[in-house]
Amino acid sequence: MTAQIEREFDVIVIGAGAVGENVADRVVRGGLTAVLIEAELVGGECSYWACMPSKALLRPGTALHGAQTVPGAQEAVTRTLDPAAVLKRRDYFTSNWQDDSQVKWVEDTGIELIRGHGWITAPRHVEVAGLDGNSYALTARHAVVVATGSAPNQPPVEGLHDVEYWTTREATSARAVPPRLAVLGGGVAGVELAQAYARLGSSVTLVARGGLLSVFPEQAADLVAAGLRADGVDLRLHTGTRSVHENDDGSLTVVLDGGSKSSPTGGPKDGPGAGRADGTAHGATITADKLLVSTGRHPALEGLGLDSVGLAAPEGGTLRLTTDSTGLVHHATENDVSGNPWLYAAGDAAGRAMLTHQGKYGARATGDAIAARAKGELRGEPAPWSRFAQTASEHAVPNVVFTDPELANVGRTMAQAEKDGFRASAVELPIQVAGSSLHAEHYEGWAQLVIDEDRKVLLGATFAGPDVAELLHAATIAVVGEVPLDRLWHAVPSYPTISEVWLRLLESYGL
Repeated sequence: MTAQIEREFDVIVIGAGAVGENVADRVVRGGLTAVLIEAELVGGECSYWACMPSKALLRPGTALHGAQTVPGAQEAVTRTLDPAAVLKRRDYFTSNWQDDSQVKWVEDTGIELIRGHGWITAPRHVEVAGLDGNSYALTARHAVVVATGSAPNQPPVEGLHDVEYWTTREATSARAVPPRLAVLGGGVAGVELAQAYARLGSSVTLVARGGLLSVFPEQAADLVAAGLRADGVDLRLHTGTRSVHENDDGSLTVVLDGGSKSSPTGGPKDGPGAGRADGTAHGATITADKLLVSTGRHPALEGLGLDSVGLAAPEGGTLRLTTDSTGLVHHATENDVSGNPWLYAAGDAAGRAMLTHQGKYGARATGDAIAARAKGELRGEPAPWSRFAQTASEHAVPNVVFTDPELANVGRTMAQAEKDGFRASAVELPIQVAGSSLHAEHYEGWAQLVIDEDRKVLLGATFAGPDVAELLHAATIAVVGEVPLDRLWHAVPSYPTISEVWLRLLESYGL
């Protein structure tokens, strides 16, 4: 027998992923009551289908390759990866897709949890179709927060609707390694999973309409491409996908539109279109046992009732939310900061940097701002770099591509700095220091600093090479802290570490 249950909370958070959890935690710390609404696993995408399982799939191959690049260790490496053991370790890091520990954390923190699908019916009102069969009519005294994450894009490829294919969810939770894997998309998730499966034994072909990791500096992306090719990944760059269809044996055929046809060694391959002077391959095909479509994501805002509060997608378009630095949604009914704001968006749902760490950072600011506004301690827009403002999301977003070699970036690239109107310069070097030589034989890396010439501070930094992710936080601190270069010169790197590249970059700049 179903029931209609009416409840009131200070804050209602729709979505109990890492972002929603952080918002709820901060408002409870601020003395308010909070409820999380979640139809799937508490902990969200990152815990079960993204960050954790993908890195668990990648790390064994990186560790093995690291040993193979150091004389004395490489002679002891006599085996290849054990796919079953890798998948078992992946299962451990996803808690076997059980959320008991996350639910316990929610309960211990003093947050309530309702499992079900929630949607907004009016300002401060949310209805939930509970998975327990009950219906919940919830009212928020202060705020409703949309923290529903993002959903994968589906590219306009003929036949894609008619076949079963992987998104990143299926790729990170697969129970077996496919003999042949085709990957559509040259972004972060596409390249990470392409390398993970290649090292687990798949024959992998990656198809990208543009270049590989095109938002990063070309020199850095080229090192990642070389790493993929060394692992046998067939890169088809600047190549469209025309159609997909299923074969009688259950395999899939992917028909390409043409573009660069690159073998694992970078040379031409046999097949339709091979040998053309322009490198295109019209009509070329790929046969695969599984197809991973990783062509970007969009905020998951469908079915949330946002049109009931004045927020609707443009005709023929997709709804996107705009927010202030606290996560307050612009243009929602009764949502003026000078009045009584109530609707917020956090994480991927807000359409900002779709990264778990950045979403959690924004969630902490949003939760603190909600609590402060409830107490009358915050009115209007907060000051930049205050605990209520997500200022770093505009200036210092750190991002790591966990391939081998790694690619790590924070802040602006040179192209972004110029686009944003800065008088900027760049200093860049191969990573060739004592620490890199000790780290691995034939270490190949690249580093770049982007400098604001008017203020003499860093606007951004990029590193590519084995294990460079651990260089990134120092760069993030320098960008966020706007450390003057003449003071940064006094930050002496330990010898012999890869961090010595900081000294060489500053010397190259002229300090």
